[in-house]
Amino acid sequence: MGGGSHCNSCIDVIEQCDNFEIVGILDSKKCLGEDLLGYKIIGRDDDIHNLAQQDYQFLVTVGQIGIHELRKNIFNKLQNANARIATVVSPRAYVSKHANIGLGSIIMHDVLINARVNVGMNCIINSKALIEHDAVIKSHCHISTSAVLNGQTMIGEGSFLGSNAVCIEGTVIPPKSFIKANSLFKGQQK
Repeated sequence: MGGGSHCNSCIDVIEQCDNFEIVGILDSKKCLGEDLLGYKIIGRDDDIHNLAQQDYQFLVTVGQIGIHELRKNIFNKLQNANARIATVVSPRAYVSKHANIGLGSIIMHDVLINARVNVGMNCIINSKALIEHDAVIKSHCHISTSAVLNGQTMIGEGSFLGSNAVCIEGTVIPPKSFIKANSLFKGQQK
């Protein structure tokens, strides 16, 4: 769902997984028939119900820089259509067996997710992010490339954490927050 530039990164991760085959991409009507890394844009949001009845799985591949509403709205459309929603974990990522990854989230290449981490639904955990023990990332968040969440960090729903940003241990980030790249976020303490 979504044929923009973030979709390219998602395709690369999915191609490395053994449990998925990409059938096509849904995007706007004007993009029908276009090609992304060898995969056609085969339909629009309006095709969700029909494709869901054919038992396809879906993943929201729209990126998120700052505003999470578009990703959240697409995810909600999928849920309302009773669509099967994929959760994708790169084989190059490490996810502790004691962690939980929510429905529709994508864990990109070289991510490290430690024990007792809880990642919500429809999240992007981007390349080389480090999520330490007992961190909680609520739904519809984007943790950017090489960001670091130290132990017991709590990220509120719909938040964006920029590349190389660091959250110190026990930080609480309110919902819909935007933490810019290369920042040290001390925020509220638990």
